[in-house]
Amino acid sequence: MLQTKNLQELEAVCKQIRRHIIAMIGAAKSGHPGGSLSAVEILVTLYFDVLRHDPVNPEWPGRDRFILSKGHGAPVLYAVMAECGYASVDKLTTLRRLGSPFQGHPDKRFLPALEASTGSLGQGLSLALGMGAAARLDGASWRTYVVLGDGECQEGQIWEAAMFGAYHRLDNVCAIVDYNKIQLDGFVKDVMELEPFSAKWLGFGWHVIELDGHHIAALQSAFAEAASTRGRPTVIIAHTVKGKGVSFMENNPKYHGTAPTPQEVETAMKELE
Repeated sequence: MLQTKNLQELEAVCKQIRRHIIAMIGAAKSGHPGGSLSAVEILVTLYFDVLRHDPVNPEWPGRDRFILSKGHGAPVLYAVMAECGYASVDKLTTLRRLGSPFQGHPDKRFLPALEASTGSLGQGLSLALGMGAAARLDGASWRTYVVLGDGECQEGQIWEAAMFGAYHRLDNVCAIVDYNKIQLDGFVKDVMELEPFSAKWLGFGWHVIELDGHHIAALQSAFAEAASTRGRPTVIIAHTVKGKGVSFMENNPKYHGTAPTPQEVETAMKELE
């Protein structure tokens, strides 16, 4: 397993992941930078500290499962997986090209180490809970983690799945909401407000943790708390900044799905040095 608890090492990995995200979306001239940058600390903490996984043996039966339900944020997942050794870092800039392992949304046909093909919003939580139920039936100890988008939580299927998870007491499942408060059409509060967000999850029977989604130590603590919680699934509401790390992208709805220009790539890379 690739694991480290050294905070400085994890922060350095985060910075490298952000550089990868900018480079690959810039090369593709297409993609979703804002929501990829907002989820960096979440995925780095999972893959480099929390998940039981083995890039040399990606089908190891005892591995923990990870699903990126907000599939449009694929660049952050690809960059993290490449840095872990699941794929070539050199191929990251083939993002969205025909035949590339790094398709516009996660696709198991092109990158078999993925647990699921995702991108149809609202479905990832159901997948995660199904996997959790399967683990229980098998008497297996592995856990499932799923990252949701905040705009995605406007989908009805999310709340059907939430009822299922609480009803079946699937405490081996942890959902993380990348709560960056911006979606395709603008600010979440202006499209369809989620608040009171924590109260909704609590009302559906989940254990709820709220934190700063860019605070690695807080994420480490939250994942440990989720693993020790019994009798109900956990949701981590991670307050994040859309476009985190690149000043002109931060909190800017434009960069939900707009690739940076070559000049913007150069500016962003300087900021991320």
